Amino acid sequence: MCRSIRILRTEEEIVAEAEIRAAAVQFVRKITGIRKPSAALTTAFDDAVNEIVFASGALLATVGPKAASAA
Repeated sequence: MCRSIRILRTEEEIVAEAEIRAAAVQFVRKITGIRKPSAALTTAFDDAVNEIVFASGALLATVGPKAASAA
């Protein structure tokens, strides 16, 4: 599912909120099958995206950047 969403946790840093939001929008589109929500569904769609952004940001802040791999 959502194969084109890239990993947002890198060895250098946690990515910007804009990248987290873009992944959240893509995820909500995928699970709903709705690319562009109607006016009646826009609020629910945006609320879902915002909740995913918040949860993802909190998770990424907690786990932090990946440890650099020993080469």
